[in-house]
Amino acid sequence: MTPVSLIEGTAAPFGQPNVDTDVIMPKRFLKTVTRAGLADGVFADLRFQADGSEAPDFILNRPDYRGAQILVVGDNFGCGSSREHAVWGLAQLGVKVLLGTTFAGIFFDNCRRNGLLAVTLDSATRDALLARVADPAQAQLTVDLPLQEIRAPGLRAGFDIEPARKQDLLTGADPIAQTLTHAESIRRFEAEAFAAAPWRRIVVG
Repeated sequence: MTPVSLIEGTAAPFGQPNVDTDVIMPKRFLKTVTRAGLADGVFADLRFQADGSEAPDFILNRPDYRGAQILVVGDNFGCGSSREHAVWGLAQLGVKVLLGTTFAGIFFDNCRRNGLLAVTLDSATRDALLARVADPAQAQLTVDLPLQEIRAPGLRAGFDIEPARKQDLLTGADPIAQTLTHAESIRRFEAEAFAAAPWRRIVVG
């Protein structure tokens, strides 16, 4: 997992509430057995027209917001099914930060496990950001995870984040890496358990 620290870039307004994972990643893109090509599926029914051409009015297709690394999103973003493909696709598309008020629980955890920073804000701050970045001339933001700040000219807003989540994102540690930090203790526990009850050891082969 790529560590997250300081993200500077274009922020796009995407304020619709209750955007579910089927909108983020339609189910027809779940057939792949790898993660390859999932960027094409992100918001596919909004980004593309029936003939496969880009929908010119969709925010991420507009020249000022193409390649946005930050999305300012509506309430309850990522609700619906638990598909991790939604987060994989967003990351492949180049999205690194989501700024919103509430995120569905499983989606929020999937963001953590895949290095996508999801920041929860109060409604007033989120709404002010939506209004600001709706003007392309003011759409450049800096999201500083170490300092827990969102910055732009004339703007400085702090945010809270669980310390363990922050540390995982800063170090790029996924659940496997977290477990391996306890490898010595795990091996010691196994040795003691097998010594106390040798019958527990299963020999294969």
